[in-house]
Amino acid sequence: MRELVLCLLPSLVLFVTALLFHWPPVRASVGQLVWGVSSLLWVWLCWFLELPLVADSRMDIEGPQLVCKATALAQFLLRNCQSLARPSLASWPWGDPNIQTLCSLAGPPGANEGIRFARDYLQVKDGGVVALDWAVGPKEEAEQWRGGGAKQEQGAGGGGGGRALGCHTSCPPVLILIPNSWGRVTPHLIRLCALALRQGYCPVVFHRRGQGGCPLVTPKFQEFGDPSDLVQAVTYLRYRHPASALLAVSEGSGSGLLLSYLGECGSSSYLTAAACLSPVLQGQLWFDMPLPPLYRWGVLLYQKLQLSRYASALSAVLDVERLLACSSQRDLEVAIFCSERGSRKSGARAGQPGGSGGDRGVGQSGARAGQTDEREEVAWGDYWERNEPLRDADEVAVPVLCVRSLDDPLLPPAPALPTQLFQNSPYFLLALTARGGHCGFTAQDGDGAPCWSHQALLEYFRVVAEFLRAEEGKANGTRGAVPRGSQWRRSTVTARRRRRARRPLVRFSIDSEGQSSGEEDMFTWHRSHTR
Repeated sequence: MRELVLCLLPSLVLFVTALLFHWPPVRASVGQLVWGVSSLLWVWLCWFLELPLVADSRMDIEGPQLVCKATALAQFLLRNCQSLARPSLASWPWGDPNIQTLCSLAGPPGANEGIRFARDYLQVKDGGVVALDWAVGPKEEAEQWRGGGAKQEQGAGGGGGGRALGCHTSCPPVLILIPNSWGRVTPHLIRLCALALRQGYCPVVFHRRGQGGCPLVTPKFQEFGDPSDLVQAVTYLRYRHPASALLAVSEGSGSGLLLSYLGECGSSSYLTAAACLSPVLQGQLWFDMPLPPLYRWGVLLYQKLQLSRYASALSAVLDVERLLACSSQRDLEVAIFCSERGSRKSGARAGQPGGSGGDRGVGQSGARAGQTDEREEVAWGDYWERNEPLRDADEVAVPVLCVRSLDDPLLPPAPALPTQLFQNSPYFLLALTARGGHCGFTAQDGDGAPCWSHQALLEYFRVVAEFLRAEEGKANGTRGAVPRGSQWRRSTVTARRRRRARRPLVRFSIDSEGQSSGEEDMFTWHRSHTR
């Protein structure tokens, strides 16, 4: 009898345990215990990896904080853009900023979300080559999209040569996607491509020279805020798709390139609207800010792997050994663009001296090294005089939505944001969320878009299209109605990039109380191109 009880004891224990787990009080207590243990383990892991810890916040249940000037566009967005009004962001653990950031930057892409890329190479004026990757869906979806688009256009009476945001039309809007400054096409960006493709956009990823598998045919890299290659790429896209609207989205540090393009081109930009996800608004501050070690070494390893592909070709103009020994993004940027050899050829812009020689000036003597360090510090300041993303912010002439989370572990803290820019400029809008990490913004539920920011951006473009259509209707005296096929119509005057003198860098102070004046009543959204 005793042996029988001992044999049945394990089964009896499992049976009683199963019954206890079905009892709601016990199940709730065990769940809280597991949750608490998991939280402690995660806190310990973050402490060990020196990752920033952010307390879970639920302040974004009522919606993100929209920082902007009180204009007609801002009011129209608040009324009609439901995604900006009611976000559904995930809570812990998937809402943790570090988990979201790691998944968005280095997580699995999900088999590329079922999309492929067709590459175009574009040779720019100085002989360099940039790449344009066109997102292409599966054959079945492409045929269905073409058929559905033709039916919708016929049903709407679509014709004419206007630039339509027609999601599913014969001239779909072209969505230009700009990756981060180190050139990685992240899973977050691929998911945005997939969602945009399903909604009828034509996504294309812009790759700088030497990045994303694009060959480096000239010993020159693109500076952080040098939009010269992007200007030529956008001009090519306008030539290739003259009847489609051009929209742009940047991810992370890629905002430095997009904002520089919008500022330098001003009202001559071919873009109709733009958006920045987790943008780097102050480049020098971001490079001088120390990143957590896990992110710093991950970014540096990726950049060094890219640079090592061209080590032989760059050895004549750059100190490759110094590049591979850098321990921060700042040191790497200085070695490429601000050192004696790098500034002469590899990173110099047009109009700057570009000799092929020059000695290294590193480690030859104490005085020599001190002089070199001093020169590099001066060059570092000059570098940001011409590369700060917001240096020409007052020239931007298209609506720009910046989406930023307060718990972003890769960006400066929220008090460093140039809020005065958003409070004073009618073109800049800032959506602040409590959670989201860096380019994360994971949705709470699995329905619809996996990322709240993706759905919000595409809805933002649609609402801006409706607003501009209504404004054009008012200007034409049609009370909001416009001729067919002209949803994104703008002046077709040939726009050429304005050559303007450089102005000193403008630094914005923080003003928590934005004062609204009657200026928005006189402001017009009817754009005119400049030659």
